Amino acid sequence: MIDRATVDKIMDAVNIVDVVGEFVNLRKSGVNYKGLCPFHDDKTPSFMVSPARQICKCFSCGEGGNAINFLMKHEQITYPEALRWLAKKYNIEIQERELSDDEKREQSERESMFVVNEWACDYFHNILKNDVDGMAIGKQYFRSRGVRDDIIEKFKLGFALTKRDALVNEARRKGYKDEYLIKTGLCVENEHGVYDRFAGRAIFPWLNVSGKVVAFGGRKLDAATKGVQQKYVNSPDSEIYHKERELYGIYQAKKAIVKDDCVYMVEGYTDVIAMHQCGLENVVANSGTALSNYQIRLLHRFTSNIVLLYDGDAAGIHAAMRGTDMLLQEGMNVKVLLLPDGDDPDSFSRKHTAQEFKEYIEQHQTDFIEFKTDLMLRDVKDPIKRAEAINNIVRSVSVIPDPVVRATYIKECSRRLDVNETTLISQTNKYIAGEQEEQRRIADREQSRQQDNTSAPEPMGMHTSLEQTTAVERLLVQNIIRHGDEIIFENLETEDGGTVNLNVAQYIDFDLGSDNLTFSDERYNRILREAVEHSADANFKADQYFMQHPDPEMSQLAAQLGIDSHQLSQSFVVKESQSLLRQRVQHLILDFRYDIISQHLKDLQKQLKEVGSDMERIKAVMEDYKQTQELRNELAKKRGSEVII
Repeated sequence: MIDRATVDKIMDAVNIVDVVGEFVNLRKSGVNYKGLCPFHDDKTPSFMVSPARQICKCFSCGEGGNAINFLMKHEQITYPEALRWLAKKYNIEIQERELSDDEKREQSERESMFVVNEWACDYFHNILKNDVDGMAIGKQYFRSRGVRDDIIEKFKLGFALTKRDALVNEARRKGYKDEYLIKTGLCVENEHGVYDRFAGRAIFPWLNVSGKVVAFGGRKLDAATKGVQQKYVNSPDSEIYHKERELYGIYQAKKAIVKDDCVYMVEGYTDVIAMHQCGLENVVANSGTALSNYQIRLLHRFTSNIVLLYDGDAAGIHAAMRGTDMLLQEGMNVKVLLLPDGDDPDSFSRKHTAQEFKEYIEQHQTDFIEFKTDLMLRDVKDPIKRAEAINNIVRSVSVIPDPVVRATYIKECSRRLDVNETTLISQTNKYIAGEQEEQRRIADREQSRQQDNTSAPEPMGMHTSLEQTTAVERLLVQNIIRHGDEIIFENLETEDGGTVNLNVAQYIDFDLGSDNLTFSDERYNRILREAVEHSADANFKADQYFMQHPDPEMSQLAAQLGIDSHQLSQSFVVKESQSLLRQRVQHLILDFRYDIISQHLKDLQKQLKEVGSDMERIKAVMEDYKQTQELRNELAKKRGSEVII
């Protein structure tokens, strides 16, 4: 359990720009920062971070909150885990008792898997550094590839002993269950028992973007490596690892990617490691799998510029080709560099300094149009095949989302391909229209499926009224969060002859409480209740209180309701006049009461249809309806509207 004083200490130390910047490439925008939202498929930066208010919010999907909310959502971790993450980042000591064996067993499966992976990473690393076989076999392998000790530490490289039950026996001795050794993929179970997946292999741990160990890759080292199909063995997909969502080296590379505003994409582990050792740190690998949208969006948070850096052989060309259109579709600027025959990034970097490597990249990287044109039209004489190649290139251009960039590429294609620009524009538009039509069909199928799975809706009138009531509630709570501490009534006389001042929260509570009215959302009632309770506190500021609320649900809700794009763009807050604020709050309360009464009238109308021939019941409902209608009309006059009876 983390005490409140420690929580306050952590929150005082937090800089939300630093925290979000660990996962999103942020650019200065006035007094704030902005970047691509990590919580939805964001093509243009809509995720804003306010250092002054210490909150973030996406003005497209609505996600946001303080640093804790961000970490909980992004890393899929609990509130205490987010606090520990922040405490570690800001070197704040947390005194916590050691969990008992029973409590360890009760931890979530996901957390248990992370714990086991972290232990295994340290185990493999320690074997490499301190075990006789680890040093003689594993370390010798890395030495043979010229890997320095600092790089071994940076990537937590390791070695698995050749004995097939070495890891599983040590894990059991440490108290780790076979269940999690199998679920993480560290071990395999068959009819003969549980044995190590990576025995006798050099170990490459996979760290996700926040530095957690999610998986491992293992390379076979003995003489049998030549010609075998399983030179590399990787962790299988699990609860914490999906290969298409991860990139090898992303944790070690993310700061360099932001600094250089560019990322190099290579194929394998050793390519990444060799380039880091050479001094080029903005490099990641997808390790032989087809590039996925998840991986592209992960990279796009840090940069829009990518260089595909592959071998010059057929496999390297194929790897460069297969991901190009997906990168373009996500708004990335794509360049391609194929190294000289016989070289891969690993071997090339060991022959050159970082400066020489950078200069080679600058001089030899080509734009994707130039690369694809040269590749597909080289030595092509047949008109039909040439037309097919040109169509393939134009299709790639058509997926670019930015119309200006797309038009620029069309002009460049026209020049390079010696094809009329109007013809290329026409063909591009056909591809775009075809894709839009396909997306419409997919959307229609999805909508039809949802309708089939949805029960009959409520009557339209009731549904509309409930929506309106919710909207008014949100506006009232929004004013409590933004202005709850601001006085709107001064020197009001009390029954005992004294006077009292009422702020926004107190007035709303007083007015609604006089008729025992409450909000339909219990979270809103809690916000009102806490605002009133803390109104007497010295220096109470409603917006600060709720934005930094210790309950992550409250702080996230406050960020969603309390901040709009205009407010977040202001370097200072222009305080609204007392009279205007009072008028708005009073009008919203009238709207709230009016909606409740309107809903009650609809309920009474429904009762009249269902009451049957019970005259006493009909009379009672009619009387209630008449009184409620009169009350509604009085409220309508106060609201400045007319009701036709």
